[in-house]
Amino acid sequence: MKVVSLAAALGGIVIHLVLAFAVHLHGPAANAPLWMGIAVGGFPFLLDLLKKVLQRQFGADLLAGIAVITAVVMGQFIVASIVVVMLAGGQVLEDFATARASSVLRALASRTPSVAHRRLLDRVEDIPVAEIRVGDTLVVYPHETCPVDGSVIAGTSTMDESFLTGEPFQVRKTAGSAVISGALNGEAVLTITAEKLSQDSRYARIVAVIAQAETSPPPIRRLGDQLGAIYTPLAVGLALLAWLLSHDATRFLAVLVIATPCPLLLAIPTAIIGSMSLAAKRSIVIRRPAVLEQLDHIRTMLFDKTGTLTYGQPVVTEIIRLGTLSEEDVVRLAAILEQYSKHPLSGAVLTAAATRHLALQDASAIREKPGEGLVGELDGRLLRITGRSKLPASLAARLPAPTSGMECVLMVDEQLAGLIRFHDQPRPEGRSFIHHLGPRHQVRRLMILSGDRSSEVEYLARIVGIADIRSGLNPEEKLAIVREETERAPTMFLGDGINDAPAMLAATVGIAFGAGSDVTAEAASAIVLEASLTRVDELLHIGRRFRRIALQSAAGGMALSAAGMLAAAFGWLPPLWGAIGQEVIDVLAILNALRASLPTKDLRDFE
Repeated sequence: MKVVSLAAALGGIVIHLVLAFAVHLHGPAANAPLWMGIAVGGFPFLLDLLKKVLQRQFGADLLAGIAVITAVVMGQFIVASIVVVMLAGGQVLEDFATARASSVLRALASRTPSVAHRRLLDRVEDIPVAEIRVGDTLVVYPHETCPVDGSVIAGTSTMDESFLTGEPFQVRKTAGSAVISGALNGEAVLTITAEKLSQDSRYARIVAVIAQAETSPPPIRRLGDQLGAIYTPLAVGLALLAWLLSHDATRFLAVLVIATPCPLLLAIPTAIIGSMSLAAKRSIVIRRPAVLEQLDHIRTMLFDKTGTLTYGQPVVTEIIRLGTLSEEDVVRLAAILEQYSKHPLSGAVLTAAATRHLALQDASAIREKPGEGLVGELDGRLLRITGRSKLPASLAARLPAPTSGMECVLMVDEQLAGLIRFHDQPRPEGRSFIHHLGPRHQVRRLMILSGDRSSEVEYLARIVGIADIRSGLNPEEKLAIVREETERAPTMFLGDGINDAPAMLAATVGIAFGAGSDVTAEAASAIVLEASLTRVDELLHIGRRFRRIALQSAAGGMALSAAGMLAAAFGWLPPLWGAIGQEVIDVLAILNALRASLPTKDLRDFE
């Protein structure tokens, strides 16, 4: 509709000029295209302005509306048309910059399964998820999303729950294990029993929380409105003073036309589009352009742990000898067994062996039964990898005290041989990034909000240097904390999981780290596709640079407009020349705003 308005106003001016100068037609016939352009192009904007005035919202476009009405009343139709073109052009640019691909809830709906597989005696039937009842036996096939909360009654597989819980690892599922809706099954079939209805399950509750957060986002006052709130009353006051002192209504119109704040209506959207382009070249997608105006004001940053400050993948961090074997032998024997396993930690053990360039032999008699762990034979020795909780009390008592992270025990011939510990690997740039936020970006408060265990969060917090941590949080609790912090100061929330989506919507700026989840991406203000904290720093600098260039363009344009306003107030600048002069000012402001798209070297300031 706004494109139609722009085309109507611009077309009216072109046809009028053709009739006036090529056909030499004057009077009502020549002005008819202008009337049509003003009616089609200007009426929707004037109606929108009236609604804003009734709501006591006085933005930068109020001057343009007053100028259009005054010009029409005084018969200055070409002047009114030019102002409509400027007004419509700014809003078209704004719409172009703020276009969204789809909504958060549509992304959620696309992920939510619509069909479940219910087992009845010797057959399996497909039913709508809404028809699942508590106690139903369901089959979850490989790579399917779990439809409801429940527990496993048959089968062994792994599930990716990281988007929902914040836990960084693939979670092993065997008989008796709990499963949650929205988790992605691995490569084996699981049979589960439903323990909740679909609308009461974990994933459905997250959908409801996101819907609530989306309907009440944090208030953001736009840069153009902030400047317009000061500029508009000054311009109207000068126009009224010129009219009262001169008794010439033309001066009132001339002042308003040259005062029309097109540097605000055109230059700022131009700078937004340029900044979005610059960010895209650095693998950053800005989805809500308004946040560019907020980035330099962020005073509180809140981080999810898994996948943001960490890689979301376990690595071997400690090897403890419990017998005569060396550390390398502990890793080698564990890796020989783990090469036959799909256990979530097997990849970390194999990576540790590869890093040490250890040769792996073939084991025999491999078996993996619940309660026994992973068992195999090598050169006549019985190897076993198991957990602390599965050991006899006499052996478990000889183990070092448990710490943060995960662990597995290697046994040789039923004797303790070694303990291997794992942690989610922190990003190497994490500590320097965190420590530079205060002195370089005036961030005063840092927090970790995680669904992970307290021991894991404390371990990471010590590494990166964040004192304020909250662990074991569900999405509702994260949302409440972010809302509370946003009421105190502008906030940025950085996360990567579906459980982070409500918090992203509630923060002043929500950043999705990586491209792992459509739901998270839809909830975010911006998406850092290349999962690196360096890119987050570049985004902060792009926001700061945008604000500086936008203010230069707007303030410079308003200064030139102010000079023109004085000339118009003294009768030296008629309305038509004022409109033309404003167009020249617009071009200068837009040219300066285009600098926001140019590459620059000063987009990071930490090592």
